[in-house]
Amino acid sequence: MATTTDRLPISQRIDSRMPNPRRRKMQPTDWAIKGELFLNCSCTVFCPCVVSLGAHPPTEGHCHAWMAIAIDEGHFEGEVLSGLNVGLLVDIPGRMAEGNWKVAAYVDDRSSQKAYNGLLKIFSGQAGGTTGLFTMLVSEIIGAEREKVEIVRDGNRRGIYIGRKIQGEIEMLAGKDKDHPVMVSNSKYWMGPDIIAATGLKSKVRDYGRVWDFGGKSAEVCPIDWKGPKP
Repeated sequence: MATTTDRLPISQRIDSRMPNPRRRKMQPTDWAIKGELFLNCSCTVFCPCVVSLGAHPPTEGHCHAWMAIAIDEGHFEGEVLSGLNVGLLVDIPGRMAEGNWKVAAYVDDRSSQKAYNGLLKIFSGQAGGTTGLFTMLVSEIIGAEREKVEIVRDGNRRGIYIGRKIQGEIEMLAGKDKDHPVMVSNSKYWMGPDIIAATGLKSKVRDYGRVWDFGGKSAEVCPIDWKGPKP
């Protein structure tokens, strides 16, 4: 359970500066993350954002989603991030590339204070680099807190569990070759070039006034290799 300290007003931890995200200035930082991102969203067929690079509208006109980030290797200004997990609640009103995202972040409760603050800077875009575009796309950070974020990676299945707030499970789509799931390769998608298609199984969100069920909806898995702008 998050403590009072963990749930301080966002303005005391990261500069949310909401209605104009351009005012959330980047502070180029030395950071890197390697691992895996997987998500489940409200699209009824495979996410059109992957091939349109966010220009095509989601199948339902809006995008509601959870994202899970498992960090296998990583650092932020010398602080080790390896082994930590992050969950995101994402609410996008239209085309991904048009912005106006609303986002809540759940940072692994095993993180040190420096790692916790660093991860918030990375996922708010303030640290620059791969996620720097978030300063333009995210108009409101609706919450940021330290939580137990459990991520399970088992064969072709993935799961994220954050108490009763997010309980998401997905499964990769089987291809002709049973050893290789369906994949979009060599894309210019911001997450990474190779996106594995998946589908939601038991997948629910209940937090910040959102009650979502993504069972049977579009999902994806993406190896990530992200870094900041400073070597």
